[in-house]
Amino acid sequence: MTRHSPDLAPHDPVYLDHNATTPVDADVLAAMLPFLREEFGNPSSSHPAGRRARAAVETARAEVAALIGARADEIVFTSGGTESSNMAIRGAAAAREGRPGVVTTAFEHPATEECCRLLERHGHPVRRVAPRRDGRITADDVITSIDDTTALVTLIHAQNEIGTLQPVAEIAPAARGRGVWVHADAAQSLGKVPVDVDVLGVDLLTVAGHKLYAPKGIGALYVRRGIDLPPLLAGAGQEHGRRPGTENVAFVVGLGAACRIAAARLEQDAARSRVLAAGLLARLRAAVPGLILVGDPDTRLPNTLNVLFPGVSGRRLLEACPGVLASTGSACHAGSEAPSAVLLALGLAPDTALGAVRLSLGRATTTAAVATAADRLAAAWRTLRDTAVPAPRHSGALS
Repeated sequence: MTRHSPDLAPHDPVYLDHNATTPVDADVLAAMLPFLREEFGNPSSSHPAGRRARAAVETARAEVAALIGARADEIVFTSGGTESSNMAIRGAAAAREGRPGVVTTAFEHPATEECCRLLERHGHPVRRVAPRRDGRITADDVITSIDDTTALVTLIHAQNEIGTLQPVAEIAPAARGRGVWVHADAAQSLGKVPVDVDVLGVDLLTVAGHKLYAPKGIGALYVRRGIDLPPLLAGAGQEHGRRPGTENVAFVVGLGAACRIAAARLEQDAARSRVLAAGLLARLRAAVPGLILVGDPDTRLPNTLNVLFPGVSGRRLLEACPGVLASTGSACHAGSEAPSAVLLALGLAPDTALGAVRLSLGRATTTAAVATAADRLAAAWRTLRDTAVPAPRHSGALS
């Protein structure tokens, strides 16, 4: 019988989809509200209301920079992670005349992969490094893919579907030593593990606010001093001339507050998530024989589990378990019954990959919620297993 904590009613859903999006933190919202009400000045205006808005934007810029070990003038505000990655990848391709090539991986977020496909259609060579079975790439594979035509190496820092961390810090010095710019997509990792642009050695880094308890529709791109990145849009000179358009002051302030809060909570949030995720995995393994964790069990985000339920479809499992709000992979491909391209890139058979469910925890996740979610998922799996035509067994061994 499922037990519930006093703050979790029997029919309340458990939200385990924080890699898709996070709720706006109450303190983030409080920081934003004045700029949605009385402080509505345009930060480009020279009167007092404009100067107050400008000061708020610059405070937020410093808060974002502090979280990633950057300088404030290296932060460009954008509409989110997709725009930031487009600005980095397409901007690098446009800036590096005579060096058209890009090196990336075979399991990037669509914001990166679609940029690379666009560049390919315009004649840019793109090399995609395949991951290992454990969900990680090797630094040597990336480094050996670089040649004299390579303009940019673009890598996801934490794989968004399976949570594995990639060896960006091992790759960047070799790439930059050959005059190649390095971009990391840190949308999923920021606020969950330490992210420092100098430790990683990157020139460009993507930030997405809504993965970090800020609102949707705000993000940032880190651009290292000395990198001359052209704008994608034509317009006025906002954001150092790199991103024209009047700044979204309230959301910029929200992102700054979210980064300040994340910096203060990073260690405790990571430690707590790690314990809760381990408990969730143990409970699922005990209730679902043959359940498999995808990816390296240690070198990963502390809050993320991608698990394969044997003999059932992950999509159907979640449909049969409305008491758990989760996903089968990237939110960008929600509702699809096709196996995840990320899991196929790891060498999983399609029928095996269809059993995937991504469970991602957040600040509000409790021990009781984890236990409830595991029990609900296991019950739904048993129901589907008992009514389904037997499916092929999992092929291959994963940790």
